[in-house]
Amino acid sequence: MATVRPAEEGDLPGILHIDRQSGRNPSAAEALAAALADPTRLVLVAESGGEVLGWGKTHYWAYPDGPAPAGHYLGGVTVLPSQRRRGVGAALTSARLHWIWARTPDAWYVVNTGNTASITLHSAWGFAEVARGPRFHTTTFDGGLGLLLRAHRPGRGPAPEPATRRRAL
Repeated sequence: MATVRPAEEGDLPGILHIDRQSGRNPSAAEALAAALADPTRLVLVAESGGEVLGWGKTHYWAYPDGPAPAGHYLGGVTVLPSQRRRGVGAALTSARLHWIWARTPDAWYVVNTGNTASITLHSAWGFAEVARGPRFHTTTFDGGLGLLLRAHRPGRGPAPEPATRRRAL
């Protein structure tokens, strides 16, 4: 069973190892250290027996960008290939969403339209499509098309639609 906790600077080698094992370009250690120090963001790790099995983070955008409003966004989750489909990604996502929902009624998430594993995972929390586009804030997508999704904090009902809601072309 994995334990989810806030990441610390000493977790950076494990996080970078997960990125490499997952076939991704390793995240920049400097950017991760900055995220760890930023009170508007959260970086978590899932570990078992002292081994980092996965990690996830949030982003906070203080300004809107087209259809993507200002707010707290899930910033990605990566799990060691050998640990996938065992609940690690779900545990990291749940913890990040609870952190976001303690601050605001809406959580935002962007994903490539072809990433069906991630879309399926996030559907458990009620994420619904708000817009499609080639980029949201600084995120671009392989194949050129991504989704902007929103989930409402449970028990609070839907939040008002953002004033900038529209489909990106």
